[in-house]
Amino acid sequence: MKIIKEWGPSLLIAIVASLTIRTFVAEAMVVPTGSMLPTIQINDRLIVEKIIKMDEYKFGDIVVFYPPVPEKVHERYVKRLIGLPGDVIEIKNGSLIRNGVKLSETYLNEPIRYEYGPITVPENKYFFLGDNRNESFDSHLWTTPFVDKEKVIGKAILTIPTHLIDKRDLR
Repeated sequence: MKIIKEWGPSLLIAIVASLTIRTFVAEAMVVPTGSMLPTIQINDRLIVEKIIKMDEYKFGDIVVFYPPVPEKVHERYVKRLIGLPGDVIEIKNGSLIRNGVKLSETYLNEPIRYEYGPITVPENKYFFLGDNRNESFDSHLWTTPFVDKEKVIGKAILTIPTHLIDKRDLR
């Protein structure tokens, strides 16, 4: 009983603080797929900042969100933010065109092998693509290509590569 009186309040505070931080401030997550290759490897860890305001997101950010795919509605996706509200997105001749400007995406391993758009991103919605464009299940394949701002969880602020993690921790 003495141990509960001594450690109970500290343990309770630690649990509440941990849950509050994870829910509202930042969270670690494992990347389960290769949709962001070569930028993020399978099983890399991300630290996701959750307190960022939506108007602080910008083109090219790596973002975690819930997709508008009914059978995947409870899964978290990690993709690159390609279209902000009002942006016109088109994929043509192996390149991404945003608001009429062909972009140089140095993080891609290969040219895009499909055509898409042009499509305008509606207000309060976002358009996402994986860096592994030809293999990523993302906005260009979804029936509804846009993610509601309420479904955005946060921005990846740190990637911890798999090779830096002690393999004994993965058991």
